[in-house]
Amino acid sequence: MNTTAAKTIAQENYPMRTVSAITGVNPVTLRAWERRYGLIKPARTPKGHRLYTDKDIELVTRILRLLDRGISISQVSNSLRADISKPAETPQQTTDPWITYRGRAIDAIVRFDENHLDNLYNQVLALYPINIVTEQLLIPVLIDLGERWMNTDGSIAEEHFFGAFMRNKLGARFHHRNKRTTGTKLLVCCLPDEHHEIGVMLFSLAAHDHGFRLVYLGPNMPLGELAQTARHADCDGIVLSGSLTPSEKLLASDLPVLVKQAECPIFIGGQSSVRCSQAIESAGALPVGTDIRASIKRIENAFLQLQ
Repeated sequence: MNTTAAKTIAQENYPMRTVSAITGVNPVTLRAWERRYGLIKPARTPKGHRLYTDKDIELVTRILRLLDRGISISQVSNSLRADISKPAETPQQTTDPWITYRGRAIDAIVRFDENHLDNLYNQVLALYPINIVTEQLLIPVLIDLGERWMNTDGSIAEEHFFGAFMRNKLGARFHHRNKRTTGTKLLVCCLPDEHHEIGVMLFSLAAHDHGFRLVYLGPNMPLGELAQTARHADCDGIVLSGSLTPSEKLLASDLPVLVKQAECPIFIGGQSSVRCSQAIESAGALPVGTDIRASIKRIENAFLQLQ
């Protein structure tokens, strides 16, 4: 084998950490797809380390597209073999594993069983990327808890319990992955008088997994402190979230002052950004809506336009 051919082969092999960075699928999930479902078959070095090719990365991308369309991980293999572009059956005709997962999560929350909830979360996260877990499990569970409270079946304690659980998970991910020294850095918190932080925590989990570095401040942050905090933390932008309709003073006075003082992009998400999008834009900030994946894309595009 000549030197050129050897270099070509070497360039076509990637370690697991590189594949994880390219695709956004964590190593635990890649190993589960290989061992449990036989979806990926990487080569091995003499020492047993996995090596992936460009075709393996393309296969991971195809798997992610199928999962995005609602196909369960246990059905992906059949879909790949059939090379279909759409699910063979409608969701109503198949057993949706997420219904089971959500039911188990609600059951654990109602019983305030942290061990059961933690085991379920880890089990699902080992099989699916965080963005799909967020969209298919965490957000629907949050909505279900709100409906339970509205129908008097549930309690505020259930939502607080779930919030504390997610806060611990967010902190753990930050601890293990916030050693990055590059990447756009965001200051993230809730608008003043907003005490429901689960939504912004879910955004933070997804943004963190997407490569952003985050400084997370939590609920009910006064706008007057954010510009100085962002400068001290060397943040590139500020993300605010809320479910309530902001006061007229906040939109007409406080927010424009923050935009001027911060000297960095200000993004607002959640229902607040939907209800008051025009006022937010008039104040110089950017409303990004309620869809987490779309909001992250808007934030990315905003920074690209600044380059």
